[in-house]
Amino acid sequence: MERNHARIPLDAPTVKRSLRTIVLATVCFALGAAVQRYYDTRTTAASAARQPQQAAPAVDFAAEPLWAYGFTAVRKPGETAAPQAPPTRDLRPNEDASEQTRLRTLDGSPATYSLVDVRDGSNVIDWFPSDHPMPMPRIIKHGPSGMGALTRGCGSCHLPNGQGRPENAPPGALPVAYFIRQIHDFRSGLRRSADPRKPNTNTMIDLAKGMTDDEVEEAARYFAAVAYRPWTRVVETAVVPTTRIVGNLFLPTSEQPSEPIGGRIVEVPESEEQTELYRNPHVGFVAYAPPGSVEKGRDLVTTGGMRVVGNTIVQGKTTPCVTCHGLDLMGVADVPPIAGRSPSYLVRQLWDIQQGTRNGAAVQLMKMAIVNLTTEDLVSVAAYVSSRPPVRTSQPIETATR
Repeated sequence: MERNHARIPLDAPTVKRSLRTIVLATVCFALGAAVQRYYDTRTTAASAARQPQQAAPAVDFAAEPLWAYGFTAVRKPGETAAPQAPPTRDLRPNEDASEQTRLRTLDGSPATYSLVDVRDGSNVIDWFPSDHPMPMPRIIKHGPSGMGALTRGCGSCHLPNGQGRPENAPPGALPVAYFIRQIHDFRSGLRRSADPRKPNTNTMIDLAKGMTDDEVEEAARYFAAVAYRPWTRVVETAVVPTTRIVGNLFLPTSEQPSEPIGGRIVEVPESEEQTELYRNPHVGFVAYAPPGSVEKGRDLVTTGGMRVVGNTIVQGKTTPCVTCHGLDLMGVADVPPIAGRSPSYLVRQLWDIQQGTRNGAAVQLMKMAIVNLTTEDLVSVAAYVSSRPPVRTSQPIETATR
């Protein structure tokens, strides 16, 4: 069906002089409307949560951006994730015992840990305690108090500084209200993965159900107090190193690029040893993105794809992301910051929302905003958003989006 675009006749000089002003005005107007719709929607959230759950939506697995979920093959009918093994301090039989128990150090860290310590997700290590303004509370270090041997600390996956990894989420600096809402969505079944093969989503759901309300709030306030720092380096390239997948994370198998990137984003650790062996929270990731994707994403994020055709402004295919997430993409009120976050995570969440497996009150606005975006659009949006510095700024729109 052909879309009906809003057309505003203008002479060419006026268009050139006022386009940025129009974009900013559009953003402000849309923000007001979005906020009103957001709070209107939230007033019905409690009653909606009490309604019987609807049947699972039909997911278009053939169109799935597999790379965002850490897979290379399309899901087979009935294929689901096996439960993740609980944390353990057992020695690995295929590795030298003395090497596993030998104390290690990292540059700049006052701590010493063995590999057994590093792997123990129910007693989270903390290489850099100064990264967070308060000591790790029990929920971050050990996990929900009532889950016994199945528990694991929030910091085991998301790291003590909340930076997270591409296969999970980056909770650092998230607003308290937003964080709490996500835990409740996991609990109630409103938030899950569109690809049921992804095991850590199921683990997150179990942990959310095992947390007390006090633990939820404690975790929310801890992560909200942490400053999110640059973590992902976006590099546009047509050719990437070959990779293998371990735990839904891409790891390079070669140093030299030799594989066409296609329409993917390939996100790998800057150092596999530091990331996988030591879980160093100061070593981030490089995200290889298709050539031109950052600029395409800038257009969608800042203008929604608005165009000037002749003397006419033609409405874009989406609401600009800056409308709700702010001109610097660092969030507004309890709308989350997204600048500098993992592009794999961002695309995964956008696709979950498009497929109807991530819901909740505030998500309804996102559904309307991204309904017309293609997978290529999602790649471009994520590449641009991830390339932006995760810092607050008061810059005007023409500078902030350059």
